[in-house]
Amino acid sequence: MKKNRLIQSTLAAATMLAIGSGASFAVNAQPNLTKEEFKNSKEIYFQRCAGCHGALRKGATGKNLEPENMIKKGQKRLEKILTYGTEGGMNNFDDILTKDQIRQMATYIQLDPPQPKEMSLAEMKKAWKVFVEPKDYPTKPQHNRDWENFFLVILRDEGKVGVIDGDTKEVVVKVDTGYAVHVMKESSNGRFWYTQGRDGKMTKIDLWMNPPKVVAENQIAYDARDVAVSHYGKDKDKYIIGGGYWPPHFVISDAVTMEPLKVVSTRGVNVDGEYVNEARVAAIYNTPNAPTWLVAVKELGQMWQVDYSDLDNLRIEQINTQKFLHDGFFDPTQRYFQIAANASNKMIFVDSETRKFVAELETGNKPHPGPGANWIDDKCGPVAGTTHLGEGLVAVWGNDPKGHPKQAWKLCYNVETDGPGVFVRTHPNSDHVWADQTKTPEPEVQQSVQVISKKTREIIKTIRVTTHPKAAAVHFEYNKAGDEVWVSVWARGDGDRSKGEIVVYDDKTLKEKARIKGLETPTGKFHVYNRMHHKG
Repeated sequence: MKKNRLIQSTLAAATMLAIGSGASFAVNAQPNLTKEEFKNSKEIYFQRCAGCHGALRKGATGKNLEPENMIKKGQKRLEKILTYGTEGGMNNFDDILTKDQIRQMATYIQLDPPQPKEMSLAEMKKAWKVFVEPKDYPTKPQHNRDWENFFLVILRDEGKVGVIDGDTKEVVVKVDTGYAVHVMKESSNGRFWYTQGRDGKMTKIDLWMNPPKVVAENQIAYDARDVAVSHYGKDKDKYIIGGGYWPPHFVISDAVTMEPLKVVSTRGVNVDGEYVNEARVAAIYNTPNAPTWLVAVKELGQMWQVDYSDLDNLRIEQINTQKFLHDGFFDPTQRYFQIAANASNKMIFVDSETRKFVAELETGNKPHPGPGANWIDDKCGPVAGTTHLGEGLVAVWGNDPKGHPKQAWKLCYNVETDGPGVFVRTHPNSDHVWADQTKTPEPEVQQSVQVISKKTREIIKTIRVTTHPKAAAVHFEYNKAGDEVWVSVWARGDGDRSKGEIVVYDDKTLKEKARIKGLETPTGKFHVYNRMHHKG
């Protein structure tokens, strides 16, 4: 048994922390918080907990945290769970929250959850801002840099996006975007980039300006995760869609001006026939070969294929899959969408051409591919892979039903890693697949990434990216040539956020080439050319 797994098991056994245990406990008196403590705890919950447990605490990837379940556990046990986490499940929060914050949060989840506010189209239009009129956009780049070789880096806790020159490794500018940007998506020509933050704010960045800047913004929710641009036909770059965790809806806006145009609720009946009030939008992706977006409705266990060719008569096809959908990526042909159903421990495959469910594959404990990885395997042909939030495993499956039908949507092989991770990445010109281990509680493992050989299917090197206390290595992105890999280092808890950096590795030699310092919690990195052309 590997070291980190032994530690996890020991912690779990020693503290008896498994949420959802069938053991019975005496019902404790409901505790209380001051008005200020309640306000602070509400904010922490929304920022740190709601993503897994839901705004109403009914659970999704994480357990149900409604008061009737939490009061049974009692204050002290809840504090232990929050402090140490659970094996293969919840994070430990002792390096994120103070002891007093943990105490308050343990109390907060025993109290009735406050009902979050709704958001109307009129409210969205009031929040909509245009900083540069479209008529004033430059007609050519205003700088001499190769903007297609820019890396756009989410500086999560700083509320900014860093634009980094891939040639010089220079931070060109840090653009103000709002709290905790979760993802970014590009216009069809790669010039404009749209962010979606966990505060529901969406921004539009023009890379041709000197320096790049936000030209417009709106707010489509109070909590959100993803965004996508229309990339097809007459409506190319005309519309942008953002999906809300709360309120549970998606919003279509004008991609040029960012004016919100249409709100569509995602509340409805799930795959089990139950009505769901909190049916959150997780992933959203454009389909390159049709005027549609794929919208993952997490709690419903459905993929919605939304046809934007006629907004007044919006056509939505609901494709039943599995709960709880999270994030995914297309196969190399851009026809089949591969998405994780975290809580079902499955990868789901949808055909965007026929607009139908194709197959499902059980992989491991809570698959999480992030931007995903596609490559060619000597035996299985075209394949894809995912890391897992709940165990140290990279699962690899075939994804070429036309050329390799016997391998399609079936497990090709597994690679056991040192601990649970969040992201996996490769490039067509690379011989390697990189996997992080960010969900591992053991610091040394959390600070290391592992490199898998496409040829041998084995881990060929473990790289300790950082030794900074309370820091983790996370997320990968390649350069255009596919010979460099960029890895983020960011602080956890009360770690020094000014020590954030990006470490650049030579993908051939696996040796360090450079460090880009002075970045606060750099997380996702998006290379303009690679994302435009779906590399990796």
